[in-house]
Formats: sequence, structure tokens, C-alpha cells
Amino acid sequence: MKQPESKWMPVFSSAVVMAMFAAQPVQAELLEKAKKVTGTTVRYKVVLPSGYDPARTYPAILAFGGGPQTMNTVDSVLDRNFRAEAEKRGYIVIAPAAPDGRLFFEDGARIFPDFLKMILADYKIQDNKFHIAGPSNGGIAAFHVAAANPQYFLSVTAFPGYMWEPSPAKLQAISKMCVFMYVGENDEYMWHPEMKKEADLLRSKGTVARYTVEKGQPHRMETLAGANAGRLFEGFEETKKGCSK
Repeated sequence: MKQPESKWMPVFSSAVVMAMFAAQPVQAELLEKAKKVTGTTVRYKVVLPSGYDPARTYPAILAFGGGPQTMNTVDSVLDRNFRAEAEKRGYIVIAPAAPDGRLFFEDGARIFPDFLKMILADYKIQDNKFHIAGPSNGGIAAFHVAAANPQYFLSVTAFPGYMWEPSPAKLQAISKMCVFMYVGENDEYMWHPEMKKEADLLRSKGTVARYTVEKGQPHRMETLAGANAGRLFEGFEETKKGCSK
């Protein structure tokens, strides 16, 4: 005898399928966004970690690209240095492109702190503070923006980078942050002496400031990229121990 078909079966099946999907963790995401800040449009990308939950609080990184600080350099720094580790370790990464082509240690810095306030309104960021990091021009920008807005940052990481137009006041402004500076042994520019001088001065103030020469590396270091990018995150994690002696 043929069993009667239940009209509830499709509903039940749909409910099971929906429950199965709901039980699965949310996958990591890379989002491209834009905001109007101080009269200009700022394009940026956001890396969300695996299993991202908007109700949870996460540590966050403000990352700058090198060179002209365009969206192409944003893609490069995320792919080489930040995205994979952030997704795995549970970090949010915000990576803006320089507005109107104005570098972030020049006129592009005008978007701060308003841009940071907007990001804090969009995401739950641990302690309402960021780690700030970048290579080359991105490292210079990281120091510059951190010194101008110290209340928003836990650490500064440059690979390489130093303070743009340094002054005692600017270095004092970042002296309560952890500072991590990396430079390739074979980098020919003036990075070495300026970075070492600033690291020494910060250490004299009791700051946890590290200056590391990467053996055999050129300007674009592989020792902090790809499978080695976890070294950058080890620095971020170290801030939990405190940044001044």
C-alpha cells in the first residue's frame, strides 16, 4: 500500500537544511567599501576573520600599503602580510587607499581620526584601539598617523619605516605604544640609521621598541610575508604584556 505523502515534509526538510547552514561558522570575508570622510571619498578593504560574529569584540589592525598607497598596494599588503593570519587568528584588518592620491603621511592624514571613529561605529574593536602597520611608505604613514592620534593605537609596526619629520613631541606621542621596526640588511636607502636612532631614543624613554635587521633581505622583505607573516602578529600579541618598562 502506498504511504500518503505528508504536506509537512518539504517544510521539515527546509527547516533542517536551514539549521545545518546556521550551525556552520561564517567564512572569512574580504569586503571592499567606501566612506565619505572630511569631504572626500575613502576607499578601503576590510578583512573579517573566520567565524566572524558582529556581536563579538575583535583586535584590529589599520594597515597601509607602500608606494603610492593605491588600492593595488592595499591588495598587495593584505595578500602578502595580513589577510591569511588575520583570518586565522581572529583579527579585523582595515586597509584604506590614500584619498585623492594624497599619501597618509602628507595631506591624506586629514581623514583621521574621523575615519577611525566611523570604523569603531561599524565594528566592535577591542579597547577601541588598533595596531597600525605597513611597509615602506606604509610604515612611514603608520608612525605619522599614530603620533597624531595616539589615543587610538596600541602598537606601531613598520617594515621598514620611520617617523616622518621626527620631533621629540612626535616620538613622545608614541612612547606608550609597542614599536616594532624591521629593515632588510640589503636595503640601500636611509632606513637603517634613522630607524635605529628612533628605536634607541624610544627605548631610552622606557618604550618596548625593537629594531630588527632582516639578514640577506632587500627593501621588499620575504621574511615577513606569506608563511612568515605570523611574525608581525607575534608583535601585536606581545602588546598584551605591556609596552613600557
